Amino acid sequence: MSWFKKIFKKEDKETLDKGLEKSSQGFFDKISRAVVGKNTVDDEVLDDLEEVLIASDVGAETTIKIIKRIEDRVAKDKYVNVAELDNILREEISALLLENPHLDTDNIDTSKKPYVIMVVGVNGVGKTTTIGKLAHQFKSQGLKVVLGAADTFRAAAVDQLVIWSERVGVPIVKQGMGSDPASVAFDTVQSAVAQDADVVIIDTAGRLHNKVNLMNELSKIKRVMQKVIPDAPHEVLLVLDGSTGQNAFEQAKQFTAATEVTALAVTKLDGTAKGGVVIGISDQFQIPVKYIGVGEKIQDLQIFNGMEFVNSFFKKR
Repeated sequence: MSWFKKIFKKEDKETLDKGLEKSSQGFFDKISRAVVGKNTVDDEVLDDLEEVLIASDVGAETTIKIIKRIEDRVAKDKYVNVAELDNILREEISALLLENPHLDTDNIDTSKKPYVIMVVGVNGVGKTTTIGKLAHQFKSQGLKVVLGAADTFRAAAVDQLVIWSERVGVPIVKQGMGSDPASVAFDTVQSAVAQDADVVIIDTAGRLHNKVNLMNELSKIKRVMQKVIPDAPHEVLLVLDGSTGQNAFEQAKQFTAATEVTALAVTKLDGTAKGGVVIGISDQFQIPVKYIGVGEKIQDLQIFNGMEFVNSFFKKR
């Protein structure tokens, strides 16, 4: 059973529309310039469209897939008016997102108790804020949550997580600055078991200066948690800053090489025109985008809904 299986609420949709406004407006401005003076979708329009998609941070590989789909449509239908291009793009991008077999994954597996989420990502992407908002969502569903402050290399990271734990009203396990992150993770899952908690969220250090060190550290955290919960972590959530565009792709490559990432959260989409990055990341990595951040409020971390995302992205302003 999923704790978050629900109809996409009207207020969620309004927040999503507003959060993707800059991305949508920028995309349609570029499309309008690409097709000005054109009547049919010909090779020139497709070349221009390719540039628009890449400029919208959809990514080269995913752009090629989308263009191929549209070429097939044009070849089949013989004559496609540029006025139909918006709808064709919406349909083909939706189909591409829905091909990702992971998108229907439940939010958490409630047969695992406690369900352990290890959160990874570089500093500054909104990792701690995402953890706080997730804790709020889980608690609002009646679940007992424990946080673990295993990013012990930055005092600010621990302090931020403490503030979120107090704000949400959930317990936190922490140690002193410079402590062994694996030790913190061990104490956290041990405490969660003792408290009969439902969900554990472990923060980790956001460093990419050395992939081998990162891999070793994350592997050690996993190993020590498994001494308490043999199949922990049940989820490795990579947080990416959507406003960084192509840099988010690079971060995803680095972290997926260093550890087995099972889910993605893409943050800060409300302040950027780079929302197309969600489409490319979802397609290229075949890892479920589970959450998107579309605002600063505590409820503005949304469960990702591919169809609703595309509808908001293609909403004329």
